[in-house]
Amino acid sequence: MKTRITEMLGIRYPIIQGGMQWVGRAELASAVSNAGGLGMLTGLTQPTPEALAKEIRRCREMTDSPFGVNMTIFPTISPPPYDEYIDAIIANGVTIVETAGNKAIEYMPKMKAAGIRIIHKCVAVRHALSAEKLGVDAISIDGFECAGHPGEEDIPGLVLIPAAAKALTIPVIASGGIGDGRGMAAALALGAEGINMGTRFCLTQEAPIHENIKAALLKGTERDTNLIFRTMKNSARVFKNAISDEVVATERRPGGCAFEDIRPLVAGARGRAALEAGEINEGIITAGMVIGLIDDLPTCDELLERMVRECRERLAFATRLASA
Repeated sequence: MKTRITEMLGIRYPIIQGGMQWVGRAELASAVSNAGGLGMLTGLTQPTPEALAKEIRRCREMTDSPFGVNMTIFPTISPPPYDEYIDAIIANGVTIVETAGNKAIEYMPKMKAAGIRIIHKCVAVRHALSAEKLGVDAISIDGFECAGHPGEEDIPGLVLIPAAAKALTIPVIASGGIGDGRGMAAALALGAEGINMGTRFCLTQEAPIHENIKAALLKGTERDTNLIFRTMKNSARVFKNAISDEVVATERRPGGCAFEDIRPLVAGARGRAALEAGEINEGIITAGMVIGLIDDLPTCDELLERMVRECRERLAFATRLASA
């Protein structure tokens, strides 16, 4: 498969593994890259810039194919040393970075000067247009179905993908709600030149997630996610479990709630511990609506080969319909 995305990134298939906190480690990123897609290390999963440098080197030992690093950069009270993380990425020869967050623009000149290709994640076309003007190389557009932060405008992919493809001149990567070759074919038909998947890659053999978590997600349907932080204008789509149910109930109580009321429930360390220990109801587990379409745990190689085959079959079927 050849699109501007495969040509730009030097990959066989236009399939990208999204950056996922606690999940985007060398085992998964290298497996995706070896299968022909683009694996992605999650920069802030590593506790220090030095640890990220070590993880980049470890990933390079596991694959000869391109891989990237995700850096989500938001303003916080106690921000991590973003400059040092970016320096570690540059010093270790990474040539592809996936950015997210409006503060990422502060670091783009340094990355561009180092020859890095930047994929910027957006949830609205107007944000994508701004990023294009800043010189990013591609846009990953996240529909409302996605895991993590879908924004506050609730625009699903069926509308958002073609709207972005129409407005932009740089390549569009479709993200959110894609988990098989049918979704990939739909995204390409809507104007995207690649796809980005997170939840689907969580449900692979190589994903560093406890088997109990994978089993629970496999049982989930498209109705088994919650939107938390809605009242705080920072919506996040997560798996429906006891913790996220409690967060939603707290946000809906009369008079609302402050973040401090739910902080103990949503703490990142608690979610990480739940992923590693397999305690599905002990922390926030990020997951998208696409869990309703997933029913197996393939290797990354099996998944990509199957998706590409299904995608080609669906596109050929659509072509036959159009020419009938």
